[in-house]
Amino acid sequence: MRVLITGATGLIGTEIVKRCHDKGIAVNYLTTNKSKISNTENYKGFYWNINANEIDTDCIKGVDVIIHLVGASISKRWTAKQKQAILDSRIKTTALLHDILKNNTHTVSQIIAASAIGYYPDSLTKYYTEEDTEVNSSFLGEVVQKWEIAVDTFKSLNIKLSKIRIGIVFSSQGGAFPQLSKPVKYGVGAAMGTGKQWMSWIHIDDLTNLFMFVLEHKLEGVYNGVAPNPSTNKEVTKAIAKHVKRPLFLPNIPKFVMALALGDMHAILFQSQRVSAKKIEDEGFNFKYYNLNMALDQLLK
Repeated sequence: MRVLITGATGLIGTEIVKRCHDKGIAVNYLTTNKSKISNTENYKGFYWNINANEIDTDCIKGVDVIIHLVGASISKRWTAKQKQAILDSRIKTTALLHDILKNNTHTVSQIIAASAIGYYPDSLTKYYTEEDTEVNSSFLGEVVQKWEIAVDTFKSLNIKLSKIRIGIVFSSQGGAFPQLSKPVKYGVGAAMGTGKQWMSWIHIDDLTNLFMFVLEHKLEGVYNGVAPNPSTNKEVTKAIAKHVKRPLFLPNIPKFVMALALGDMHAILFQSQRVSAKKIEDEGFNFKYYNLNMALDQLLK
């Protein structure tokens, strides 16, 4: 088997490449940097440029499945330019992939596309499943909705489509977790706002395994990429403090303080989405890190 991965050098993509190679699956990947193109039998790079609408059509040769992960970081300050980059990096790349498949002979039978739980509205009480159709009215909700609409165009090409709505990824290598744990380690940690907002997290190993499970079982449809037991911001903060043996003595950080510091991006810290993992579990997927303490034991050992 050969897969094409976009975003192969990112936090999630790097781990999926490793898992593919462990299972004897060859990887093609797309990059915007020609100096990063490799050309080995099981790891081949191809150039693309979304602004120039340019893509090397050889990237799909012999490919069975595309894993579409690429997207500009939402963790940089949301200037107007960055907001546009966040949208373009998801919508334009998807359109490029659609066009190359539509206009060229290929063997691709499945697309597995990243999405995000930012799709679901902010709520302290709702427990969201993949069946919920109401969309978050925030900028992140707009991004995810447009992203998924773009991805849905692959259905017109008679290609099996899977979408994984990813939660807050817990990894010691990057993403949100080091930013959550660092202040606590230095003794200046505190919950955000009321601390009651839900954080639907997932350990990077489980997320990687979930993508591979969808690939190997040829699953179709939307799946939430979250652990079975969401936690509140306060619970996460207290649990990290307990694991690193640091006190929590500072008051909760008010929302307006983070709004002044981060601008619109502060919404990431205060949005509340309690999201279910039951659908993927019902398919037979088993989580290794199904509760917060198990994940923290591994990440903070």
